[in-house]
Amino acid sequence: MKRFISVFLAIIFIICQNAFVFADKNTSNNIDIGSKSAVLMDVSSGQVLYEKNCHEKLPPASVTKVMTMLLICEAIESGKIKINDEVTISENAASMGGSQIFLEPGEVQTVDTLLKGISVASANDACVAMAEYIGGSVEEFVDMMNKKAKDLKMNDTNFVNTNGLPVENHYTSAYDIGIMSRELLKHELIEKYLTTWMDNIVVGKKKATIGLANTNKLIKHYNGATGVKTGFTGEAKFCVSASAKRGKTHLIAVILGGQTSKDRFKDATTLLDYGFANYESVKICSKNQKLYTLKLKKADCENVGLVAKDDLGILTKKGESKDFIKKIEVDKNLKLPIKQGTTLGKVKIYKGNKLIGQVDLVSSRDIDKASYLQMLKRLVEDIV
Repeated sequence: MKRFISVFLAIIFIICQNAFVFADKNTSNNIDIGSKSAVLMDVSSGQVLYEKNCHEKLPPASVTKVMTMLLICEAIESGKIKINDEVTISENAASMGGSQIFLEPGEVQTVDTLLKGISVASANDACVAMAEYIGGSVEEFVDMMNKKAKDLKMNDTNFVNTNGLPVENHYTSAYDIGIMSRELLKHELIEKYLTTWMDNIVVGKKKATIGLANTNKLIKHYNGATGVKTGFTGEAKFCVSASAKRGKTHLIAVILGGQTSKDRFKDATTLLDYGFANYESVKICSKNQKLYTLKLKKADCENVGLVAKDDLGILTKKGESKDFIKKIEVDKNLKLPIKQGTTLGKVKIYKGNKLIGQVDLVSSRDIDKASYLQMLKRLVEDIV
């Protein structure tokens, strides 16, 4: 009997051990990434699902252009520039080597064409043209890039140029590229540019038509691909920030230092496949969704809606509980007037005692001080 029990327990042990090994093979610890640095990040929450040397400071090559495109999008959406604005190409812009759309000094191109050249063909000349148009000079635009990096808490980053051409002291990390790629993807206008596979543009004073083919091959070959940018130099090797969306789940895989172009896409695909197989996103709220009503007795409008600054989703492992706790925190020390879009609070999402996501609450309108007549009217109404 004792021998039977011993054999039975041994069999159970072997089964459990094999089950454990099988489960372990499905964890991120067993993902085989050959490139030098990598990160897998959730677009909605910023949660990191996998990392390899993700804070190592490395040359990013043309992945630099993620920040260039981000500042272009912000300039368009703020009204500083328009998509159909005409940009005169300078000698400096036309002189850029490497990937280019062969712009000529003195020719005029629209912002739309230049942004298409950057996002699809990784055009260095178009980057410089847009930098000069928005910043007044490349140097001023690079300052804007570094300021934005600081605002996004990209602590591993220093930009020296707009396009990633090799230069000393120009570096970032896989993690920081994930952060700026995530920020870029928040801008709806960039989607059509990042997902264009092939297109034509007219350039040069002779109005020559040239074809563009997206340098990010995943746009054509990976289900749900949404962007973002490739890069290559001899020093940086092969790099990519690759994003894809399936259902509500939107992920970014960043690869730096791949030995070949095939390696970078293989590693990015491996990370994205892992993410979609094991995680799913739960939508908490949408951008501009009203989540709170702020009551202000001394404002021109007593009830002001506070809306979510961005979409918010929570990434969970498939099969896990989706019981979340939502807490709303609003600033109590408000000073009027308040501009539309000002952050006045936060929505925080907890699982148990752990904070797993948050989004800023912003004013849905300008809030001015109430006039004397408004205050008098309210006083009378309260008495009555």
